[in-house]
Amino acid sequence: MILWALDALQGVDPTHVVVVLGPEGEEVVACLPADMRTGLQAVRDGTGGATRIGLDVLDSDVDTVVVMCGDTPLVDPALVDALISDHVHSGRAATMVTAILSDGGAYGRVIRERGGVRVVEARDAHPDELAVREINAGLFAFDRVALVEALATVTANNAQGEMYLPDVLTAIHGEIGALIAPDATVVQGINTRVHLAQCEAAIQTRLREALMTDGVTMPDPLRVMVDAGVTVGQDTTLWPGTVLRGTTAIGEGCQIGPDVLMLDATVGNDTTVVSAHVLSSTVGNGCQVGPFAYLRPGVTMADGSKAGTYVEMKNTTLGENSKVPHLSYIGDAEVGSDTNIGAGNITANYDGFHKHRTTVGSGVKTGSDCVLVAPVTIGDRAMTGAGSIITGDIPEGALGIARVRQSNIDGFTAKAEAKAKRAAAKDDSGAH
Repeated sequence: MILWALDALQGVDPTHVVVVLGPEGEEVVACLPADMRTGLQAVRDGTGGATRIGLDVLDSDVDTVVVMCGDTPLVDPALVDALISDHVHSGRAATMVTAILSDGGAYGRVIRERGGVRVVEARDAHPDELAVREINAGLFAFDRVALVEALATVTANNAQGEMYLPDVLTAIHGEIGALIAPDATVVQGINTRVHLAQCEAAIQTRLREALMTDGVTMPDPLRVMVDAGVTVGQDTTLWPGTVLRGTTAIGEGCQIGPDVLMLDATVGNDTTVVSAHVLSSTVGNGCQVGPFAYLRPGVTMADGSKAGTYVEMKNTTLGENSKVPHLSYIGDAEVGSDTNIGAGNITANYDGFHKHRTTVGSGVKTGSDCVLVAPVTIGDRAMTGAGSIITGDIPEGALGIARVRQSNIDGFTAKAEAKAKRAAAKDDSGAH
């Protein structure tokens, strides 16, 4: 949440930024940029107290001070830029951002009077003031000298026993202005999980519309979720149920979904991914993944390769045009190009103590239901017989078979049926 608020400042390139934290602020510090300045509000005495702490940390040569709430992730750079421009060019002592809502709820009400502008917190407002629809958005620009002087007069004589930053508006020396936000949703704060979901929905709308404007197709946008760090190429289609998280980057002309989750994944051009999870893996151009495939971290699929139905892979490189079509687990493996892994294959990569790698060459064809017990190497153009448990290396061009030789027992079915009948007859005679 705080990173979204900080992003809103990037358009104005502030000289200095200070984040004021509460008593448990170390959890927030871990998410901030390494060089970010912070101040500690050890006692939660309100927005006025937080502003005082921020000013103590802020460089003394900063003349114009912007104060914004850390729980307003929908504020955009355009609004911050408009606020600063309006404030600086007007020469005011203070300029605040307001919004018009159908219901002001718990927001402070903006009271416009002949002498200027003031804010009354909802808990301290009388009925006529609560009826006002213009609310305080929690975004201000101040002349520093005027702000410091006015803050010195602010007290905690109110319903919450806190120092309200808006109270400086009645004590500040100089002109005070109010800039109405063109979109009221951008100033929404977050106090509950309901507010959090509402802001998430608004952010998702922004992100999806930006992708669609850049040439991404979404037949049902409301059923697609993307993180801010996600990139998607032109003419790619994101089908319903697609969730793209982290630093996921998808190329052009892809078909992603339905029902796909990607986290920190990279996908090339013209690739199809259906009903799959792709985590911290790289998928090349013209590949196929799914349905019902699971790429765990460390998978690299070269161009033209395939991980098909009910295939799980991890820490594996699958070579160009190689295929794992169905029902297989391939872990800690290196697979060459133009290789076909048969149905139901497993790389037994763990001996109970350590992980081991399997190396499969190029042009290999493995039979169905094979277990490759690592560490093991299968040479180029080699083959394995179906049902084999391969525990040793297979040379180039050889056939590896590791299974019990089949034997047939003639007349077995008739003998078994006769034996069953005799046993049943014996049981019946004993019962009488």
